[in-house]
Amino acid sequence: MRLDKFLKQTKLVKRRVMAKAMADVGRILKDGRPLKPSYEVKPGDELELRFFSKRLVIRVTEEFEVEVLSSSKEGL
Repeated sequence: MRLDKFLKQTKLVKRRVMAKAMADVGRILKDGRPLKPSYEVKPGDELELRFFSKRLVIRVTEEFEVEVLSSSKEGL
């Protein structure tokens, strides 16, 4: 499943366009490398999402659901 569609389906972002924009500017990482919106998400992937003041690390489960590994607020 495409990264932008996965983020929308799991309700981590409100709109698929927003997920695409986050990926385009490098706010979604895997192993420290930015992902493209077309990246095919696989079970077991660990992704880091950087929102404006929040950092979220998730793992994709076998059922394409989200397991939160860590969540933190970054200082402004």
